[in-house]
Amino acid sequence: MSITRRGVLGAAAVAAALTLGLAGCASSSTIGGSGASSSAAASGGATTSGDAKSIVVGSANFGENEILGYIYGGALADKGYTVSYKPAIGARAAYLAALKSGEINFVPEYAGSLLSYLDQTANAKSGDAVKSGIDQKISTLNAKALDLAQAADSDSLNVTSSFAKQKGLTSIADLSKAGAVTLAANPEFATRPDGIKGLESVYGLKDIKFKAINDGGGPTTLKALLSGQVQVADIYSTTPSIKQNKLVTLTDPKNLFASQQVVPIVSTSKATSDLESIVNGVSAKLTTNDLLDLNTQAAGSAKPDYQALAKAWLSKNGF
Repeated sequence: MSITRRGVLGAAAVAAALTLGLAGCASSSTIGGSGASSSAAASGGATTSGDAKSIVVGSANFGENEILGYIYGGALADKGYTVSYKPAIGARAAYLAALKSGEINFVPEYAGSLLSYLDQTANAKSGDAVKSGIDQKISTLNAKALDLAQAADSDSLNVTSSFAKQKGLTSIADLSKAGAVTLAANPEFATRPDGIKGLESVYGLKDIKFKAINDGGGPTTLKALLSGQVQVADIYSTTPSIKQNKLVTLTDPKNLFASQQVVPIVSTSKATSDLESIVNGVSAKLTTNDLLDLNTQAAGSAKPDYQALAKAWLSKNGF
């Protein structure tokens, strides 16, 4: 998957997303919600109601985030909320601007990337520390961050199951007993504080060679790992190829990578105790493995509708 999945976009792409805004993003729902009027969306006018139980759910422009929007929105609709959707709005700059202006009221986010957007000096890593940082800054968006989900879409270091078994690997720290290994990741991993430098300073790993592959943990990176050209690969933790190829994701006990747990963001005006209870209940059951399953299904030959996937998850989990 592309590294744009958490909104890591170049300036030109962000500008384009802002230019496009919300035009044409209204969507109808099959899980209890309805679409906002296309004319309101195109004009840039606010589409929300003063009713605290009327919610417009937005999402970023990649499948996983859209599915999350439908999951949270579906749970709210089931509890009597009037829910409409504006999926695939664009990059973080676009959908957070829509949140701040009131054009949408709710969006699923990723904790570490959101904090970096709100505070470029932040260096929090653990989930609790990242959430604390978000809580200090989120009011600038006229919004509130609800509970972190268990689910996370983050950088993750992966090895083949055979290599994990051969070397006895379960965590990044275990790479110290694997001997010389080559790690594949995007080129910037060579200089990122949480890249090769972090593996050395945080985990004390000195015998890591680096192979730059610029596909965000995509097919070229996967091929290099499966063929043995590299022994470790940085692949986003909810990428379908992890499950499809039975890769072993090494745990990160020292928090080398900042938490990218899913965190629902809601407009302050809509953040009632009732809504928070419903949304936090969803987050408590949503796991990284769930996201892997959903992404794998979405990428399958059947190409199921995102809303259908969300509805099935809600049903399976008692919502």
